Amino acid sequence: MKVAAIQMVSGISLQANLDSAHALLRAAAADGAELAVLPEYFCLLGRRDTDKLAIQELPGEGPIQRFLAGCARELGLWLVGGTLPLALPASAGDAPAPAERVYNSTLVYAPSGEQICRYDKIHLFRFDNGRERYDESAVLHAGSAPASFELPSRDGQCWRVGLSICYDLRFPELYRAYARQGAHLLLVPSAFTHGTGQAHWEVLLRARAIENLAFVAAAAQGGLHENGRRTWGHSLLLDPWGGLLAERSEGAGVVCTELDFARLSACRVQLPALDDRVL
Repeated sequence: MKVAAIQMVSGISLQANLDSAHALLRAAAADGAELAVLPEYFCLLGRRDTDKLAIQELPGEGPIQRFLAGCARELGLWLVGGTLPLALPASAGDAPAPAERVYNSTLVYAPSGEQICRYDKIHLFRFDNGRERYDESAVLHAGSAPASFELPSRDGQCWRVGLSICYDLRFPELYRAYARQGAHLLLVPSAFTHGTGQAHWEVLLRARAIENLAFVAAAAQGGLHENGRRTWGHSLLLDPWGGLLAERSEGAGVVCTELDFARLSACRVQLPALDDRVL
C-alpha cells in the first residue's frame, strides 16, 4: 500500500490552508498514494491559540469537514484529516453555541467520502522552558479513548491503522494498546515545536515503530509560520524495524512510499516480541 505523509507550513488563513492541502493531496494521488495523512492543525495555525475557536465545527457539518470528504471522494483516497477543532457536545437542553474549548480531532474518510473514524487527542501538550510556553488545555478538551480503523488496500491486505496526534507520541502505552488490537500502521499527524522536535522527534517515532513492530507515518508541520512559530517538520515514514523509508526535512511537500505488508510479517516472525509480552 502506498502511503503519503503531507507536510505543510499552515498559516492564519483557513481558505489558503485548504487550497494548499488540496494541491498537496492532488500530488499524492497523482503519485499513486492510497492513503494520505495531513498534519496537525493543517487548517489553521493562528496568531493566538484561541483563533481555532472561531473555526470550530459541529461533528458532521462545516466547511473543513466538507473539504475533507470532498477531497477523499474526488481523489479516491483514504484520507486522514490531520486535525481540526470540533465543538464539545452541548449540555442537555442547550442550543449549540461556540465553546471556549474544543476537541483537537482527527477524522478519517474513505474514498467514498464517508467519515469512518474519529480520534480526539488524548494528551494535551504542556511546555515551558522560560522562552516558550504552551498549555493546550487552555483551549482544548482532552479525548479519552484510542481509535483505529481497518483499511482494505488494493493489494488485498486489510490494514489495522491506529490514530494518535503529536504529544501522544510521548506516551507509549497508547501505541501498545494499538499493538494489542493488531495494528500494522501507526499515524502521528503533528506540529512539533522546533526545539522539542530537534531533540526527540525521530527517536520517539523510531521507538514506537520498533517496540510495536509496526509501520509509522508521521505527517508534520515544518517551517516558519505567519504567526512567528517555527515547527520541526521532518515528516517521515518508518518500517517495523525502525528503518527510514522516506523523509522531508522542511517546507511543504509530500513524502510518499510503498509499505510492504510482507516486510511487517517477516519482522514479527523473526522477532516475536509482541507474542512475548508479559505485562
